[in-house]
Amino acid sequence: MMNCLIVDDEPLALAQLAGYISRIPFLKLIASCQDAHQASKVLASHTIDLLFVDINMPDLNGIEFVRSLPQAPMIIFTTAYSEYAIEGFRLNAVDYLMKPFDLGDCLKAAEKARKMYSMAHNTSQTQTDWDEKERTLFVKSEYKMIRINIDKIIYIESMSEYICIYLEDRNKPVITLNSLQKFSTLLPPHFMRVHRSYIVNLHQITEVSRFRILFGKDTYIPIGENYKEQFMAYIQHTGLL
Repeated sequence: MMNCLIVDDEPLALAQLAGYISRIPFLKLIASCQDAHQASKVLASHTIDLLFVDINMPDLNGIEFVRSLPQAPMIIFTTAYSEYAIEGFRLNAVDYLMKPFDLGDCLKAAEKARKMYSMAHNTSQTQTDWDEKERTLFVKSEYKMIRINIDKIIYIESMSEYICIYLEDRNKPVITLNSLQKFSTLLPPHFMRVHRSYIVNLHQITEVSRFRILFGKDTYIPIGENYKEQFMAYIQHTGLL
C-alpha cells in the first residue's frame, strides 16, 4: 500500500482524482490539498510515497513546488498543458497525466509507481527470503528434470509455448514448456522483464547502449518500448547512470 497526496487548486479535479484513487487497491489517499502550502504541512507530518501534483497552480506551481522539496516522493504531474511534459520528466517524474484523464490513465500511471516502489522498498526483504532458501530450481526439459542455479541464469527468452533459459555454466539453453509470465513468479527480484520476449538477470548485465542490454561480448537483448521506463528507473536507482 502506497500513501499518496493530491495537490490541485481545482476542487472538481481534486474530487475526481480522489475518486480514482479510491478504486485503486494499492493506493491510500492521505490528503487532498488545494495549494503547495497545505501540501507542505501534510508532507511534514505524514509519510507520503506518491504525490499527484497539478503544474498550473497560483503562487507556487507544481514544478516549483517539487523543486523546493528537500526529499521529494515519487511524482505524477497532472496538467492540461503538454508543454510542461519535458520539464516534468527532467525532475524524474514517474508519469505525466494530461487533463482530462480517466481511471485507466490514472491506473496505468499508478502501476508504474507501484513497480518503482516495490523495487525500492521490497527488494531487500525479498532478497533476504531468497537467501534463506536453496537458490536452485528444477526444470523439466527433454524428459529430464534439470537443476538450475538461479544466479547462473543470464536471461530467459520466450519461444512460442516454450522458454529458453540461458545459463553461465551451459553452452546450450535449457528449453522447457512454460511462459515468461509464469516462470517470472519463481524468480527473485533481480530478474526483470525488459521485452515481451525476454527476462534478464540484472546482476549479469555488462553494458546498456541505445536501449539494448549487453551480456558478455556479443549477446544483445532489446528493451521493449513498454518496459523502458521501469528499466531506466532501475538504472537510475542503482546509480549506474
